[in-house]
This record gives sequence, structure tokens and C-alpha cells, in this order.
Amino acid sequence: MSEAALITQEDAVKALHSAIEEAAGLLEVEYPRDTVLRILNLYGGDLARAVVAFRVSTGAERAGELDCRFTVPQDVDPYELAVDSGLLERTDHPVSRLLADIREHCPVDGYGIDFGVVGGFKKIWVVLPRTALQGVAELAGIPSMPPSLGRSLDFIARHGLGDTVGLIGIDYRHRTVNIYMGEPPADGFAPESLRSMLREIGQAEPTEQMLRLGREIFGLYVTLSWDNPAIERISFAVATTDPSGLPVELDDRIELFVRHVRRADPHTKFVYAVASQPDGEYYKLQAYYRWGSGVPEIMQLPEGALADPV
Repeated sequence: MSEAALITQEDAVKALHSAIEEAAGLLEVEYPRDTVLRILNLYGGDLARAVVAFRVSTGAERAGELDCRFTVPQDVDPYELAVDSGLLERTDHPVSRLLADIREHCPVDGYGIDFGVVGGFKKIWVVLPRTALQGVAELAGIPSMPPSLGRSLDFIARHGLGDTVGLIGIDYRHRTVNIYMGEPPADGFAPESLRSMLREIGQAEPTEQMLRLGREIFGLYVTLSWDNPAIERISFAVATTDPSGLPVELDDRIELFVRHVRRADPHTKFVYAVASQPDGEYYKLQAYYRWGSGVPEIMQLPEGALADPV
């Protein structure tokens, strides 16, 4: 019997709750204990085996938040559970239908949920099978998908963002969708290519730090909404076992979080990302509280991507 099988749901919830509370205290994030426990108890049926990650972001409006995301059992409908429990309100907006529409049109390998310690339930992640990645054009044909995906197909193709998708994130609070591309250029994006791409969709001029990261990326995702005819945001991600080895200067808050995580586990894996916006970029760091054998497949990491720091 595996070690995970010996851990009860109650034990797993207590352990993760304690880890979240400790990280929130370090980052001086407000901690509504009952809200966090409610989400952990509701979705934690397989928490002992789940992939679990924390995320912090830069920027004044994000400084007071700590995000936690983890995989949930495949036999659970995460959206219906959120609605039935009062975490989300069912509406007539297409975002309320998108998960069901994706299931109807695509094979699904699993789900994850994302919540903010302060902001509460935010997102549902849909993991598509690595052996059955979906074409971007096929996803654009899903009835409740933001029309901006279909309008952006030419942009995606011209800039080499990738042809297939392995992960979709549905943000119910902001009514946006993240589409994770699986095939960015092997050598990343040259500075002028990155500038041209962002300029075309009205994003801010990238900083030198963003241009350096553009050369190192393993993956990217675009953020879409139903209210914007173009891509709202592009995020570029690098995978590493040592964020201090990245060709960037880490934000103070992110550096504090890295030190905290590495004290607990020196072998923790990280994903560091930069997100474009019309008013300037911001940065995100995801640290894995619990890694799993399926993570490289979910992230579509090339073989050996985390063997050495990037």
C-alpha cells in the first residue's frame, strides 16, 4: 500500500491548511481560516495524492494574495460542486456553460481547482490527455468559448504560439479563459519577435527582463474574455529548480517566498512566469507543495526540462 493511501483526507487537509497558513503569515496575507478549510474539505477527497502548488504574484493589487491550486478526482464535477456549495453562482453567461461544452467536445484527463486565500474560489483547470491534445482551431469552435479565440487564430499561427492545447483554465470571477499552448518555439522568442507580437495586440512595451525570459520559455498561455475581441494577455513561463539562476532580478516578495519554500524542501520545482498587459507586465511564481509523476505531462514539459536549472 502506498504512503499516500495511509493518509486520511482529514490529515491531508490539516497538513495543507497548515502550510497555507504559514505561507500566508510570511507574506502578510490576511487568512480567513474558515473559508480556506471549506474549500479544502469540499474538494480534498483525494488530497493525499493530489498535485498541489502555491503561487504569488507581483504588483500592488496582487501583493495581498496567495493562491493555492490542486488536482481533484476526475469523477467530481468541480463546477457543479462549486455552484451547489455556494462558491459560485450559476448565470446565463457563457462562462457557466464552458466546462460542460469542453467535456462534450474533448476528452478530459482530469481537473484542478484554484483559489485565493483572500479571494476565494477562482478557477477550474481542465487537463486534456497528452495523447489527445486539441487543436486551437477545434477549441475555437466550442459554442461557449470566447469568440476572441477564433478571431486570434491567424495571430497565433503567424507568431508561432503553437497548434495544440493541453490545459485550459476557466476563471469564473474575472470571466476569462486561459489557453495553454503546447508547442512554443524551441529557442523561445527573439526580442523583436516578442515586441512585434505584443504591439499587435496592444500590450505594453516589454522590459529587458521580459525579453530575456522570452528566450527561455517552455510554455505560454493566452488569456481571453468574452468582452474583448483580441487576446487580453500573453504569459510566458520557464521551469526551474532554482529561481535565483534565472536571467532576471526577482521581486522582493517572490524572493522571500522562494527562500521560505526552499527551506522546507530544497528540491522544490518552480514555474516562473511573466504576463503582458496593456499597462505593463507582472510576474508570477508557482512552487510545488507536492509534485507528481503526471506534472510534466500536464505542463507539457519537454523531457529533461527540470533536470537542471534553466
